[in-house]
Amino acid sequence: VVYHSRSAADDETETQVGAARCASVGSLLEQSDFVSLHCPATPDTYHLMNADRFRQMNRHAFLVNTSRGDVVDDEALIAALDDRQIAGAALDVYEGEPSVNHRLLGRDNVVLVPHLGSATVESRVAMGRRAIANIDAFVAQQALPDRIA
Repeated sequence: VVYHSRSAADDETETQVGAARCASVGSLLEQSDFVSLHCPATPDTYHLMNADRFRQMNRHAFLVNTSRGDVVDDEALIAALDDRQIAGAALDVYEGEPSVNHRLLGRDNVVLVPHLGSATVESRVAMGRRAIANIDAFVAQQALPDRIA
C-alpha cells in the first residue's frame, strides 16, 4: 500500500499496515494498480484527477472515487477511458451530482453506484449516535461535538 497525504502517518502505523508514503501524487499514480481517492472537495482538490494525472497512471490501473465528485474531471476521465490510458473506474460520487455524465453509462470497464459509500449498518448507527450526541449537547447548552461554523 502506498499513499499520499498532506501529513504522514506515524512510523508505527505505516509499519503495522505495510504502507509507504509517496512524496507526490504523481509518484503514487506511477506505481499504483488501484488509485482510491479519499479527500475533501476544496479548491486545491478540484479536478485533482485531470488529463495530466490520468496520463501518469498505468494503463492497467483503475480509479476508485468515493470522496467527492468534483475531485475528478469527468471529461478527462472519459477521454482516459476512451484512449485506454487507464483500465477502468469505480465511482460512488460524480461531478455535477446527482446527475451522472451519460458517457459514463453502459461501459464494461466502469462501475457506478448511487453515492452509498457510507451505507453500512455500522456507519449509519454511528451517524445516528453523533446526531444524538449533538442534540444532547445542545439541550444541555454545552459545546456541540460536531459544530459547523
